[in-house]
Order: sequence, then C-alpha cells, then structure tokens
Amino acid sequence: MLTRDEAVLLLNEEKTDPGLMRHALASEAVLRELALRLGQPDEVADLWAMTGLLHDVDYPRTKDNPAMHGLTAAEIIADRLPAEAIYAIQAHNGEYTNIPPKSQFDYALRCGETVTGLIAAAALVRPNGMDGMEAKSLKKKMKDKAFAASVNRDTIKECEHLGLDLTEFLTLAIKAMSEMPQN
Repeated sequence: MLTRDEAVLLLNEEKTDPGLMRHALASEAVLRELALRLGQPDEVADLWAMTGLLHDVDYPRTKDNPAMHGLTAAEIIADRLPAEAIYAIQAHNGEYTNIPPKSQFDYALRCGETVTGLIAAAALVRPNGMDGMEAKSLKKKMKDKAFAASVNRDTIKECEHLGLDLTEFLTLAIKAMSEMPQN
C-alpha cells in the first residue's frame, strides 16, 4: 500500500487543484473517523483514510466524462491499494460507473466523501466557519435544495447502511473535518 506521502505526491502528479486537495484531505479525515467509530482496527482505518484521500485521484482527467470517474482512478492506483479499496473507489460514483456499493466500506466512502461538500459549504456561510457547527444546522441546510445544490443528500443518508443515524453521522463528520491536518 502507498504511504500517505506517496499518495499526496500522486495527487500532485495528477494535477489536483487546491479545492480538490481540500476535499481529498477532508474525505481522508472523515473516512478514518468512520472506521474508528465502527470499531475497525487501526490498519483498516488507515486503509479507509487512504481510500478517502485517493478516491478522486482521476478527477482532473475525468471531470468531463463522469462515466469514467472511479474507473480511471482504479487504473491509476490498481496495484497500490487492495482490491476492496479499488472497488469502493469505483462504487463511490456508482450512478455513472454502474458499480453498486456492497460493503460497509463502499457505503462509508460514498457518504463520507459526499458530506464533506455540505460541511465545507456550510462553513463558508458561517461567521465562525467550522467553529461551533452542529448537526442540527446541517440538517436544516440539507432541506434547502438550493444550498450546495450539487451535494447529493440521498448519498449522505446512506450513512444508515453503516448503522449511523443522520445526526450521529453529521456530528462525526464535523468533528473529523474540524480536527483534520491542513496538509
């Protein structure tokens, strides 16, 4: 498996822009927190975090071809992550790749990476950013379809496949993103 430094280098080699890099780092943080909350051992949490970090490695290449997003990533990193991580990356865009989520890991990546967009957008419109953000306010934002319109609310609600209700999941994701390293 790649080291974290190698993964960041790969993202840079693939011309990941700063906004996408922030999303990758946020996804890494949320996926690690999810794995730990679900009782996964540290080595599994490391794999989930690495998968969160790399799930959009192909986006600079596939942004204009959504049917290839996730499939191209699998080609880029196929020999660098275990098969279950490659599958989760392909399934995170299952609406376009036609690869359905099957495992807890697949659903964790789907809802975990999606929620980062909602949280980041909410932080931008709050005077204190992430400070003091609560699940209750995010749930209100989710009801407003015009707010962060590209964020798929149904995908966020897939947290139920992990045995987490929406409030618990949003709280966990806020915590993870609030505490994430900045590089």
